[in-house]
Amino acid sequence: MLKRRLISAVIGIGALVGATSSTYAEEPYIPIISKGFQHQFWQAVKSGAEQSAKANNVRITFEGPETEAMVDKQIDMLSAALAKKPQAIGLAALDSKAAIPLLKRAQASKIPVIAFDSGVDSDIPLTTCTTDNLAAAALAADKMAELIGNSGEVGVIVHDQTSRTGIDRRDGFVNQIKTKHPGIKIVSVQYGAGDHLKSAEIAKAMIQANPNLKGIFGANEGSAEGAAIGIKESGKKLVLIGYDSGKDQKEAIMSGLMAGAITQNPVGIGKCVVDSAAKALKGEKLPKKIDTGFFWYDKTNMNDPKIAAVLYD
Repeated sequence: MLKRRLISAVIGIGALVGATSSTYAEEPYIPIISKGFQHQFWQAVKSGAEQSAKANNVRITFEGPETEAMVDKQIDMLSAALAKKPQAIGLAALDSKAAIPLLKRAQASKIPVIAFDSGVDSDIPLTTCTTDNLAAAALAADKMAELIGNSGEVGVIVHDQTSRTGIDRRDGFVNQIKTKHPGIKIVSVQYGAGDHLKSAEIAKAMIQANPNLKGIFGANEGSAEGAAIGIKESGKKLVLIGYDSGKDQKEAIMSGLMAGAITQNPVGIGKCVVDSAAKALKGEKLPKKIDTGFFWYDKTNMNDPKIAAVLYD
C-alpha cells in the first residue's frame, strides 16, 4: 500500500514538473539590458516591464551594469543574453555605436530588438521607447532662463557624451539657451558618468571656477543629485534644475535646494519595451519611435495626480 502511494506521488510530482516546464517553455523569453541598476529611475523602468510581462504572459530578466560608465560590461551582458537565444531583446545602450555588431547578430538570428531610453545609431531596433530628450532639455533651459532673469552664467553636468540621452539632453539645453536666451552664457559642460559623488565634485569645481555662476542643469538623476550635494557643500545659492525623479531630488525640491526638474515616465517606458516586444512577436508593425512623454515638476505641482503618477522613489 505504502509502495503504491509512493509511486503515485512520484508520478504526480513528475506530471506537475512536466506541466510547469511546459508552461515555462511556452512563455517567450525577453531579456532587458538596462544602462544601470543603481538609480531609482531604472527600478521604476523595471517595475513597468514586470507589469507588462505579466499582462503579456512573457518571461523577462532585467539587468544592467553597476555604473553607467561600464560600456564593456553592458556589451558582455548583451552578448550573454543573445547566447540564450531569446525570442526578443530590450536594450538601453550606454554607447550608441558599441552595441551595433551584436545587434546585427540579433538581426541575423531574427531576434526583434526593442531600444529604450537611449537609442542606437542604427535602424536595427524595431522601435525605441523614449522621452523626447531634445524637447525636454529645451524646456529645462526655458525654466532656467525664467528663474535667473534671462541673463548670467550657467553650467551643465551631463551623465555621458556617448549615449543618445546624454547627447540629446546636452544639446537640447545648450541649443535652446543659444538660440532663445542669448543673454545667458554656458560657461562649462562637464560629464560625471551619472555618479552623484563625481557630479558633486564637478559642481563644486564649477562654482569655484565661476564666481558669477547663477545656475546648474543636471541632466540625469545622478548628475542632479550630485549637483545638489555640491551646491550645498559650497554654501552658494544657485538655481539648480534636474532631470528624472527619485527620493533625493524630490526632497531637494521640497527644501528649495533644487528649483525643479524634468520627469520622464519610467514605468511607462518599461511597459512600452515589453508591450512592443510582444507585438513584434505577433508580427505587428511598430512605429520607429514611441514618445513616452515628460513633465516639468516643482514644489507647486508635485502633488498633482498627473505629475505624482510619474514621480518615483
